[in-house]
Amino acid sequence: MTCPSPPSDLSPAWTPSPEFIAGTNLGWLMRRVGVDSHDALHAWSVQNREAYWALAIERLGIRFRQPFSRVLDPTGDATSPRWLPDARLNIVESCFAAPADASAIIHQTEGGDLETMTFGELEGLTDRVARTLVRRGFEPGSAIAILMPMTAESVAIYLGIIKAGCAVVGIADSFRPKEIATRLRLARAVAIFTQDVALRGGKEFPLYQSIVEMDRPPAIVLPARGRLSLALRTGDCAWEQFLAEPGPFAAVPREPSDTVNILFSSGTTGEPKAIPWTQLTPIKAAADAHFHQNIQACDVLVWPTNIGWMMGPWLIFASLINRVAMGLYCGAPSGREFARFVQESRATMLGVIPSLVKAWRVTDCPRGFDWSAIKLFSSTGECSNADDMRWLMAQAGGKPVIEYCGGTEIGGAYLTGTVTKPCVPGAFNTPALGLDFVILDETGRPARNGEAFLVPPSIGLSVSLLHRDHHQVYFADVPPSPCRRTLRRHGDQIETLPGGYWRAHGRADDTMNLGGIKVSSAEIERVLQSVPGVTETAAIAVSPAGGPSLLVIYAVCAKQPADQDDLAAAMQTAIRLDLNPLFKIHDLVLVDALPRTPSNKVMRRALREQYLFKS
Repeated sequence: MTCPSPPSDLSPAWTPSPEFIAGTNLGWLMRRVGVDSHDALHAWSVQNREAYWALAIERLGIRFRQPFSRVLDPTGDATSPRWLPDARLNIVESCFAAPADASAIIHQTEGGDLETMTFGELEGLTDRVARTLVRRGFEPGSAIAILMPMTAESVAIYLGIIKAGCAVVGIADSFRPKEIATRLRLARAVAIFTQDVALRGGKEFPLYQSIVEMDRPPAIVLPARGRLSLALRTGDCAWEQFLAEPGPFAAVPREPSDTVNILFSSGTTGEPKAIPWTQLTPIKAAADAHFHQNIQACDVLVWPTNIGWMMGPWLIFASLINRVAMGLYCGAPSGREFARFVQESRATMLGVIPSLVKAWRVTDCPRGFDWSAIKLFSSTGECSNADDMRWLMAQAGGKPVIEYCGGTEIGGAYLTGTVTKPCVPGAFNTPALGLDFVILDETGRPARNGEAFLVPPSIGLSVSLLHRDHHQVYFADVPPSPCRRTLRRHGDQIETLPGGYWRAHGRADDTMNLGGIKVSSAEIERVLQSVPGVTETAAIAVSPAGGPSLLVIYAVCAKQPADQDDLAAAMQTAIRLDLNPLFKIHDLVLVDALPRTPSNKVMRRALREQYLFKS
């Protein structure tokens, strides 16, 4: 399927000067390796992957208990590489190289005051969490979940779990109990940190109650406000009762391939993929931020997200390993209070999803606030609308937008932007350093508009899945490479544009991004099976005018519904209660039958083409 292209204006809205380029982190790297352009630098990074990652590790100051014998074991292959053989490390030790009195987290709760936590304070709280986990008998490798908003405490919990040698199970706080239970089961979580409630938009949303409904696992519960708002089950404990006394904790050293985080991403089946991040995945996140978002001393990174989505852990490592502060606003990022937080935190990088920018533009959310400290924006999770991104740039005096496209199984991006090349709104201007990709059509031939396939290996790329065959998901039946290299399936629909740019057109497979959240058609369709009168459904994502995707449901009913609006409302309620309230149905289309292949598979691509043609 070829989605209709957004406006064809490819004129840059921001262009770096030679003096600016010289002062960037990429400028340093160009001088170090002896090239004079970004395109030459990228070519060098994929032709010399060991050398690139060696320099990235050196530049970031990654700490090792035992050094690696070389960067990449030559006996492995691209489908299962062995990075940094013989090394021993705990990546959390690399998060605390900044001065103890430097700001690590600038945070604010909705309706509260701006507060600051230093690196020393964050490390102290991290150590208390780690020590308590070890004292309570949690062993290295134990899976411990977090179901919380992105707060200063949740960051310390996240780091403490990893420092104790355990693995975080990240669960977004927007999911309903059934989906939470699925993720806990897949990861075999033995405990969970949560809050009594989450506060967003002046409302309370229950979190601990979701754990109670599942009757598992044991919970450590934090108050959203000063004290807990409810009684706890037997076996659960309050946050203040959990914490050990202050004091240093020696991080548990681990193998590079040991898991630090289990995250979830939708595939083409009804059960989410459980993707382990290893001790090395944070290096990819931090290196991307260092070179592509150009993170430098005294920066403040703000990106509304959650520990259950990859951008939450990305933000933690991108900021702390780069020795700078993250800005966390615990509340709805769609209103003027968040815009004020961006101003008062002195954010220098503001991360967004395109649908959030569209909402800001409609309400003129930033009006009257000073965003002049922002050096750049970065956008991920959905296809960008060029006009919305031009509007966003204007809110900070014309600063560039770094488009950032990757995935949980990458630990960062494969296609991105860079401040060393002109910025065209809504377009990418470079593959990520150390990684390359090709675009193939449906016959497996090179194309200007088609499906993106990665050219591995790279630090950050997943090498295993829980409960699934990793090779089958990413490598089986992949077309032969035009460059005679192993290719890895990814699933994005990418278009090559004139002048060395690319544009994303959503997913080429049966997954979609809705509001920056990746979900499979099968997950939505499974939930809709419970709606009375519905025989079968097909969920698709469309973007008729470019930009964020819209959810469209095709449905076959046992009989014509009395009121189609009532049926759509019932479907929306089912999604809200059993999957995620953030997924909104844009349109419901009733049909007599769904188009199917000879093997009886639903042809969702044909439905997308049909809907776009009618639009």
